[in-house]
Amino acid sequence: MPLLQPLRPGHAPALLAFERENRAFFAASVPDRGDDYFTGFDARHRALLAEQAEGTCRFHVVTGDGGEVLGRVNLVDVADGSAELGYRFAEKATGRGLATAAVRAVCALAAAEYGLTGLWAVTTRDNAGSRAVLARTGFTPAGEVEVDGRPGLRYVRHLGGQEAAQVPGPRVSPGRRRPPGSASARSS
Repeated sequence: MPLLQPLRPGHAPALLAFERENRAFFAASVPDRGDDYFTGFDARHRALLAEQAEGTCRFHVVTGDGGEVLGRVNLVDVADGSAELGYRFAEKATGRGLATAAVRAVCALAAAEYGLTGLWAVTTRDNAGSRAVLARTGFTPAGEVEVDGRPGLRYVRHLGGQEAAQVPGPRVSPGRRRPPGSASARSS
């Protein structure tokens, strides 16, 4: 069963493998990270962990039974009770409800553990998978934006009540099978 957990130093090799293996898949719906991301990965990973330690970001990975990274769900620019949500999932992990389950779990963590009251996300209009995940997890469209030169939408979600009362268990249980979707625009 997939496991949602905070990003740790030991995740670096599996996370790098995840990004390399899915680079072309991700580039079909979100801007490519570029070669520098991969050559400077270790330094970037350390920088992300430092941001997490400061509390300005909350990074999470979803791992499979063998420890492989299946996805990531991140909260960035944490300030004034809100943060931007970003996520991406491996091509082999799409269509199983895993992204939806992980985003729901991170929304609950955001309210109950991180004290956040609102989240926002952006995605391109042509990223049907990401738009579906956002809709299924309670995000509502809040206006049009441009995402790297492409038409997109901004989504918002108020956190409170139900999320604050539920601290999710560490496991992410995927739901019923869904059509393949892809990652949102920003996942760090």
